[in-house]
Amino acid sequence: MSFKASLLHFIVMSALALAALPAAAQDKAIQLVGFGDSLMAGYQLAPSESYTAQLEAALKASGQNVVVTNAGVSGDTTAGGLSRIDWSVPDGTDGVILELGANDALRGISPEQSEKNLDAILARLKERKIPVFLVGILAPPNMGGDYAEKFNPIYKRLAEKYVVPLYPFFLDGVATISSLQLSDGMHPNAKGVAVMVEKTIQPVKSFLGAIKDKGK
Repeated sequence: MSFKASLLHFIVMSALALAALPAAAQDKAIQLVGFGDSLMAGYQLAPSESYTAQLEAALKASGQNVVVTNAGVSGDTTAGGLSRIDWSVPDGTDGVILELGANDALRGISPEQSEKNLDAILARLKERKIPVFLVGILAPPNMGGDYAEKFNPIYKRLAEKYVVPLYPFFLDGVATISSLQLSDGMHPNAKGVAVMVEKTIQPVKSFLGAIKDKGK
């Protein structure tokens, strides 16, 4: 091969390699972390039946290149979440689905303290420039109307403060429906989780779209 031919070959191959770089970048899977309590962890469910696993499967089935890591801890409160947020969300995370507060409400923890903890978690993630999809919880009826009036608005307030998307109630379509719950009447079974995924997948897709746009 002559020098000119070799030079031309080198130039063509280099151009092809450079042209392929953006596509390779686009092929990189988006790394999401589901950060929460037993509702996120998949209490008494097989790993493949948890919310994060079913969500990842549904997103991939719809053509999304995404990995959803389960960082849910059963029994976790907002205080517990705050204590582990830095190490439970590793560097390289593209987005966090944040769901905490159910155990606070069950234990009657002060809504003001719950909000303060969630605020601190959101502030930490903002400092790290990690986008958040906030998932809300409603106080159980047995806590009384006064408690609910103080607790339930927490998530909307924080979503507005940090300008993050909000899904108001994680158990929408599942709470109070026995066929979608475990025998404890509190946690979703695998079918219940499937309903939760079905109801949240479009907002999560919008969240993914925002992450992709931010990365351009």
